[in-house]
Amino acid sequence: MGGSNINLDGSETTIIKGIGLMGAEVDGMTLFTNCKGMDANDFISTLKGLIDTGLIDADNSSFYSLEEVAKLTFRVNPGYAKEIKEAIDPSPEPVKSKRVRRE
Repeated sequence: MGGSNINLDGSETTIIKGIGLMGAEVDGMTLFTNCKGMDANDFISTLKGLIDTGLIDADNSSFYSLEEVAKLTFRVNPGYAKEIKEAIDPSPEPVKSKRVRRE
């Protein structure tokens, strides 16, 4: 297994965890509430970046305020869910056995 090609910073990880990786949709105000400690400008900027890279799907990618975000729903793109999960919580590579079966 190769490593994930997705690198997330703290703000991106917070937003993705706020949405969840189970494929459910989350409305914008709930998402902002789940992202404790983020100010509105950082939240909107990071969310737009995640949408632009395709990691998050939204009803509309054109929003500029929390009032506009509140009207939208968001979800993690299911095509990237496995890679995102690996980027958030990387599991160690399984150790290969040095034992060899001989016939």
